[in-house]
Amino acid sequence: MAELDSPMGRAQPRIVIHGGAGNINRNNLSPVSRHVYLASLSRILSTVHPKLVSGQLSALDAAVLAVQLLENDPLFNAGKGAVFTLDGTNELEASVMVSKGQHKRCASGFLLKHVKNPVLFARELLLRDNPAVERGRQHNCLSGEYAEKLAEKWGLELVDEKYFFTEKRWQQHLQDLQRGQGGEEKTFEELYVGVDVSEKELESGGKEEEEEEQLIWLDEYLPQGTVGCVVLDSNGLIAAATSTGGLTNKVPGRIGDTPTPGAGFWAEEWEVEKPQSTANNISIIASCLPFSSTPAKPTKSHRAVGLSGTGNGDYFLRLAACHNITSRCRFGGKSLKQAAREVCGRGGEMERAGEGRNNFDGAVIGIDEEGEVVMEMNCGGCFRGTVDLEGRVLVAAYADEPLEEWAKIML
Repeated sequence: MAELDSPMGRAQPRIVIHGGAGNINRNNLSPVSRHVYLASLSRILSTVHPKLVSGQLSALDAAVLAVQLLENDPLFNAGKGAVFTLDGTNELEASVMVSKGQHKRCASGFLLKHVKNPVLFARELLLRDNPAVERGRQHNCLSGEYAEKLAEKWGLELVDEKYFFTEKRWQQHLQDLQRGQGGEEKTFEELYVGVDVSEKELESGGKEEEEEEQLIWLDEYLPQGTVGCVVLDSNGLIAAATSTGGLTNKVPGRIGDTPTPGAGFWAEEWEVEKPQSTANNISIIASCLPFSSTPAKPTKSHRAVGLSGTGNGDYFLRLAACHNITSRCRFGGKSLKQAAREVCGRGGEMERAGEGRNNFDGAVIGIDEEGEVVMEMNCGGCFRGTVDLEGRVLVAAYADEPLEEWAKIML
């Protein structure tokens, strides 16, 4: 992507990531599990942030790399380790968006079953926008078999469905079915008949066996989440990338907020006209006189936001949550933090929409044009992290805990 000049000059690069939100609390997520999650977020931030600051990566490439690493980590509900549908299959979704600089600005893929890294497909779809060369390139959102044929043509890695299997997710799938959520329980062998899976993989879920043994998963925590990253680069460009396996035991074919523009992600920038200050009264009066040939022009300020959501995607869809937040900033003049809190914070619009229910869990991360990092949630917790202006990696899991420097957690 070509570099873009920021209307405000060179910006201080910032990055924020999330690894899913929901009913995360000290009663259902052990300290060991929390530590493993935060260690992974910290490794990813420590990998991507230096390349962002040095200018090796644009906002888009940094956000995509962070999400790709999250997709490759079986801890998270995206890519390897994605949750299962009601029928015991995996249907993956991902999206990317930039605040400016591309004809499309956003792109997404959904109902993907063989693309190893769905976020890479979304990135390719965003950047390939010449319909004269390939018809599919003019579209913003693609799904299913045709999307996967394009992915193969574009040189993206395709995998067997067994690649996404992990024992942890499979057990969560079965436990949820046993709670009476519906669906006929099937064995792994029945679902993957004809697929070459070794006995070791059937028993352990694959090469992440040692990682699985480190985690103490208690009964009630089921991922509703998504992974995502928002980045501001030195050119003032903001990019958001998001990926998910969806809700545990979702109905096959269900489309969530992650690939839906305006619901689970958004990035936008705009100019705001400022009224003349009293210090400019003389120029204002002069502009009204008959002999004035150069009327005073209102000054303009630049604003931008980028957002990625996680939680129960159906509530993000019903509220067009990320575009909702952006509109409060653009047309209501609110700060990103205030707007995000009004929609996804405690007592916010999402929580009110779920009144009488207990499944409205949601969280959102974001960055504005000044580099302010926002993390708002209405639920028990969200795996989240950022790097501050001094280069310190900060992470947290529970909603009621502040961000803490990873270097100190390790002590």
